[in-house]
Amino acid sequence: MLPKLYFYCSIALLFFTYSQAEPTTNGYTCTINSTTNNYPCQTYVLYRAKPPEFGDLASIGDLFNVSRLTISKPSNISNPSLSLVPNQPLFVPITCGCHSVRNQTLKAISFANITYTIKEHDNLYAISSDQFGYLTTYNSTLVVNPNLDIYNLTIGSDVYFPIFCKCPNNTQLRNKNVNFLVSYVFQPTDTFDSVASFFGVTKQSVFDINGDKLPVAFETIFVPVSRLINLNKPPHANNQTNGGQSNQTDVIIKSKSDHKGAVVGLSVGLGVSVLLLVLVCGLLFREVGHRKKMEDRDYEVTSGQQSVGKDGRREILKGSEQNMLLADVSDTLDKYKLYEVDELKRATGGFDQKSVIQGSVYKGCIDGRYFAIKKMKWNAYEELKILQKVNHGNLVRLEGFSIDPEDGSCFIVYEYIDNESLHSWLHENKEKLRWKSRLRISIDVANGLQYIHEHTRPQVVHKDIKSSNILLDTNMRAKIANFGLARSGCNAITMHIVGTQGYIAPEYMIDGVVSPKMDVFSFGVVLLELLSGREVINKEGKVLWVRGQEIWEGNNEEEKVKKLMEWIDPFLQQESSSVEGLINVMTIAIACVNKDPSKRPSMVDVVYALCKSDVLLSDIYENESSSTVAAR
Repeated sequence: MLPKLYFYCSIALLFFTYSQAEPTTNGYTCTINSTTNNYPCQTYVLYRAKPPEFGDLASIGDLFNVSRLTISKPSNISNPSLSLVPNQPLFVPITCGCHSVRNQTLKAISFANITYTIKEHDNLYAISSDQFGYLTTYNSTLVVNPNLDIYNLTIGSDVYFPIFCKCPNNTQLRNKNVNFLVSYVFQPTDTFDSVASFFGVTKQSVFDINGDKLPVAFETIFVPVSRLINLNKPPHANNQTNGGQSNQTDVIIKSKSDHKGAVVGLSVGLGVSVLLLVLVCGLLFREVGHRKKMEDRDYEVTSGQQSVGKDGRREILKGSEQNMLLADVSDTLDKYKLYEVDELKRATGGFDQKSVIQGSVYKGCIDGRYFAIKKMKWNAYEELKILQKVNHGNLVRLEGFSIDPEDGSCFIVYEYIDNESLHSWLHENKEKLRWKSRLRISIDVANGLQYIHEHTRPQVVHKDIKSSNILLDTNMRAKIANFGLARSGCNAITMHIVGTQGYIAPEYMIDGVVSPKMDVFSFGVVLLELLSGREVINKEGKVLWVRGQEIWEGNNEEEKVKKLMEWIDPFLQQESSSVEGLINVMTIAIACVNKDPSKRPSMVDVVYALCKSDVLLSDIYENESSSTVAAR
């Protein structure tokens, strides 16, 4: 039990550590034409297969512009045509060079220049993180492509993606027997010990290259090796075969004094072990006795919404493992229901695919009531911390949570919103939203954002406002969902860019600036969706907010209104919506998507401006049955 407790507590602690820091993203500096370095050089990256798109050597070879054989040979794959399993490690060869860049802070960075051809629906962030597996970043791609128009990527055009790498210097080559510095993406569960063990090298040699500060999850580090390990062998086998890089086991003939010392050490060790065993047994007997006492007594323990007792009601906590994992959040989540994992499995049919609402969110029925159940690994600390302190009618409500002690998975249980997302209504459903409903939805979302920006301390920034994260209830009232990317605090700088292309504010995408104004920008894009009924990125890769600005530029008001009426959703034209109301919302939307965050309004200003619409002065609380009408 104790090793398991320690393991899960370590996982939670590691995640908390990662959630406080950010990885290097602009690249790794180098010196051009230096006599001490050896650029360019041939080296390798460790890439993890990603079926189905990158589940074979041919597709991965095309991604890195190399042949299948150049991957199969160093990766010890006998048949290059075989399919790969998810996350299967591979050694992919690259040519690493020291390149000058047009940047004020970096004179030159070390990378392999990989050419990628833009396809439909591509965006730089997804290519960097998903396809290249964080071996490069969005920020570094912008550094290498300074003239790239990120909002209008042309299908078929070539973009250079800098794959992070380093070449060994002369000292490393001569004195330390280092032939390659393998680029390795640090995983959330990694430690320096585990990485060193995997590659069969010493931890100190990894420190010498990267420093002894623990890397952030998904940050690239460089592992010095004399030769590549056999990826088909277990780690301990590699440790014994890696050309002097590992701590090889030497045959030592012990003297009598050594033997005596070993006996003394063994005796002490046995004594300590016996003492620990007695303590553990005592704890176990105490736990068993406590549980027995609970079973024999017919009583109830109430925690928030849950009442538990002998007559089939559940215990509040399932074992000591959950106690340890909940240590960081128990003081703030005691008012929420703690579900058992088995209960959630029954509710969702064993997390059956038929129960999926979207992504890793499932619909489940518990005691006749429906819930939305989000399944995730133990990385829910920030989301739980934020959800427990917000309470507003336009935010999806947290109902409870659960932790699986077997694998550390976390489940967050929300209220179930039964009328799908705004994205579905705008882009997928045959029924169309009337203008009054669209305006009401915009005000609901604005109120929700105003609440988290103005009435939480510290301020909460959602960071992922988009139409698919806006859910509509039975009365077609909007609720903001998915706080998975949300963060407390504002005006921070991050290097790990996350979000959805088309909604991301320019200052966040380019400089990593996190502030409430990035939510204002995303909300402006949602307003443009409500007005136009168009996707945020069309089939040609054009971004909606850029097109909206083009329509609204110029001083000729008549021309602007004419272009607006041609651009809005045809259904709104048929509905004979108020032109004044449309102009008012368009004006607000364009102000929200201003490239300069200081010129964007606050959500307080946005709510006030939306409520000035003359449409709202009419029967805004009309019967909800008229909120939608079949498309004509």
